Amino acid sequence: MKRVQFQLEFIMRASPTIVYNFLTNPATLVRWFCDKVDIDGDFYKFTWNKSEEWAELVDDIEEEFLRFKFDSAESDKEFLEFKIYSSTITDETILEIKDWCDDNDIPDQTLYWNNLIDRMLRAMGA
Repeated sequence: MKRVQFQLEFIMRASPTIVYNFLTNPATLVRWFCDKVDIDGDFYKFTWNKSEEWAELVDDIEEEFLRFKFDSAESDKEFLEFKIYSSTITDETILEIKDWCDDNDIPDQTLYWNNLIDRMLRAMGA
């Protein structure tokens, strides 16, 4: 299968500060993204159903941008990226996600991220 990058955007009814916190803080990450997370410097150990994955936080601009490089990535080009910005027209916070998957898995991955972001919004009370 060919690996491809895909991009999704979500309108968040929360400030960039709150969204950033939900992407970086272990106490909030476990409310929507994973079962457990441990952070050691720039290295995050995410746990799902007793399965662990390590990711390095390779780029971090507070309240604007995060890029994680997972050890399980199939290529050095693959990463998980979060971009947080405000719409110039509506002043709403936008969360843009870039991720990678097999080209035939884009619908499933889109559904997966939609479900995760729904969980995040509920955890935020938004």
